[in-house]
Amino acid sequence: MQFHSGTLLAIPLRMIPLKEKIKLLEKEEIILALMECDGVQARAARKLGITERMIGYKIKKYNIDIKEVGKDKSQKTVDSEQHSESY
Repeated sequence: MQFHSGTLLAIPLRMIPLKEKIKLLEKEEIILALMECDGVQARAARKLGITERMIGYKIKKYNIDIKEVGKDKSQKTVDSEQHSESY
């Protein structure tokens, strides 16, 4: 059984309507691009092949908190640095 990662959903993917799967995938890809680009929307948009205006629209549409996205990456960096120092 396949489950969607990164959400609290415990619903098999095959039971989710296609439109919802597309929304989940799109939101996840935008978040990943923002994380990789340190929250810089223009860079994330170029990475995704969309306009800055479009990424701004989708950030609002999916209620993505840019501050949280940037914090997630910086926290992971801090965590990995602390982890590597412990060895």
